[in-house]
Amino acid sequence: MGASEHAYGLLMKALYQRARTGQGSALNVSMFASTLSWLTVPITLTGSFGESISRRGNTHQFFAPVSVYPTSDGFVYLAVGNDRQFQALVGLAEFKSLDRPEYAKNLGRIHDVDNLNRQLAAITKTMTGDELLGKLLAIRLPASKIQTIAEVLRDPLVKPSLLKSHDPVTGVDLVLAPPPHPTPFLEERGGAMDFPPRFGQHNAEILGRLGLGATELDSLAQAGVI
Repeated sequence: MGASEHAYGLLMKALYQRARTGQGSALNVSMFASTLSWLTVPITLTGSFGESISRRGNTHQFFAPVSVYPTSDGFVYLAVGNDRQFQALVGLAEFKSLDRPEYAKNLGRIHDVDNLNRQLAAITKTMTGDELLGKLLAIRLPASKIQTIAEVLRDPLVKPSLLKSHDPVTGVDLVLAPPPHPTPFLEERGGAMDFPPRFGQHNAEILGRLGLGATELDSLAQAGVI
């Protein structure tokens, strides 16, 4: 997916260059190089400062608390990016126990992040996701409910943009992920996509245009040519 996005950018630049100069371009896109280009921070920290970088889960290397926290009916993501936001958090009655001098500055919270996250989780799991989210958003903290895929499909912002297709052979109705940008073609069709043709499905239609009849097509099929 990254390589396709990078290829699109290169293609747009090539078209612009051709329009301005009349010169063509050769586009070389590597999936490996595209993936590598996303490792901006890990490569800099390891190559420049010798840091050992490993998987971090849901936490952030430089800010705390930032993670996914349990509730009584699911999970909520919370990202506290500065000391002012943390003071707003501990200003809530439920989180008052975390209003301590050692947590006043981000550096102190980072140094004790594992313990801090355990204490936060013990508090958040006493509330439902909607209760917790309501409190966090009311004080303008970056937070969001972690939805299941089924919940994502029902989301009113997602459901109208989902693509669909019908298999005329099996009768299966397919639900497909929406494109990043809507197109007039998809809007006109209401998001309905033709089902992909099966192997050899259009042999008669396409090869018939070349003058091949049913007998010839049967012979080619028996010979394993088509």
